[in-house]
Amino acid sequence: MSLWESLKSAWQAIFSNKTRSFLTMLGIVIGVCAVVLLVSLGQGFQVSMTTTFNNMGASALYISTSTDKAVTSVRPLTLDDAEALQDKTVAPSISVVSPTLSSRVTVQYGNNSASVQATGVKPVITEIRNYQVDQGRFITDQDVSARSNVIVLGYQTATDLFGSESAVGKSVRVQGSKYQVIGTLQKMGGFGGDSYILMPLTTMQSKLTGGGNNVQQIAVKAVNSDLVDSVISEVTSILRNRHYIRTGAADDFTITDMRETLASMQATLAGFSLFMGAVGAISLIVGGIGIMNIMLVSVTERTREIGIRKAIGAKRRDILLQFLIEAAALSLTGGLVGLGLAMLGATLMGNISLGTTTVTPVISAGIVFIALGVSIGTGLVSGTYPAFRAARLDPIESLRHE
Repeated sequence: MSLWESLKSAWQAIFSNKTRSFLTMLGIVIGVCAVVLLVSLGQGFQVSMTTTFNNMGASALYISTSTDKAVTSVRPLTLDDAEALQDKTVAPSISVVSPTLSSRVTVQYGNNSASVQATGVKPVITEIRNYQVDQGRFITDQDVSARSNVIVLGYQTATDLFGSESAVGKSVRVQGSKYQVIGTLQKMGGFGGDSYILMPLTTMQSKLTGGGNNVQQIAVKAVNSDLVDSVISEVTSILRNRHYIRTGAADDFTITDMRETLASMQATLAGFSLFMGAVGAISLIVGGIGIMNIMLVSVTERTREIGIRKAIGAKRRDILLQFLIEAAALSLTGGLVGLGLAMLGATLMGNISLGTTTVTPVISAGIVFIALGVSIGTGLVSGTYPAFRAARLDPIESLRHE
């Protein structure tokens, strides 16, 4: 029997017992659907996190005051610290320094209000963070030097306050004071979502945090990505000297390396995806056992047919191939149905909001090939024993079988 004839025979066997075939495939359908959906969600989450880190500056470093309780004496970060990090004679590896201040505020426009994070920045922050202006403009050096009452709205804040109406040029109230909206930003997503406002650093200092020289965070960027380790060394040396930290004492500041954070997050998410895939694979094992059981029943039911085929010249490998193809066809059909259901489910899910992070399931070509490959493999493994059993049947005894 040729391969084509074996395939035709397999499909005839499947369609001649539709209900039994459907129930046999159900385990594979559920297994493939679960594996594809869970892995696609994991990949979608991984893509979302990578985008977030890229928006934050993949080679950027963020310096903040240490919260380690073991550090007994902590000096706050100041604008003077940020100024010192810009000294090229002691920090030649640093290209950009951007101090920031943040506070939780309430923004009001008409009857609409939103509780958001307000961050005071300088224009240079755009060389580190991937802020993309949607409408209007970003904060300028003139806004900073004049302490202007101007703000830029994150995508979600603009939507919450203004809906489809343009926000640029309108006035809003931040903690009761009047500010003019000079721009809105494109959607970025990520940990903080898009519910925030940006204003000149000097305005933030004088109007919302009560003045002073302190800052909450200093973002720095290396001249190039190969010098990030040098930047860490230079920042540590400069700040330890400025904060009078004795040799052997712990730093009173923390440096967050986005590369390490991203690598750690990706490793965690990859393990999480693997775990979710393994959970879904349990259904595939159950489905494989179901196929093996049905194929054994089929061998028993078709013993006489096997005897007739052997009597007219069919060889063992023909019988073996026929039952293996039937098992693989059952499993592949179940895999295709499961894949279709997973794609439908991913489409219906759309964008899933997990806190401030939006996750879109990603069904890549790799997932599709792996899902179909695993389903075919499950069928072949499950059908091997029944196929060998059928191939080894004695033709005379088979013909006597009732």
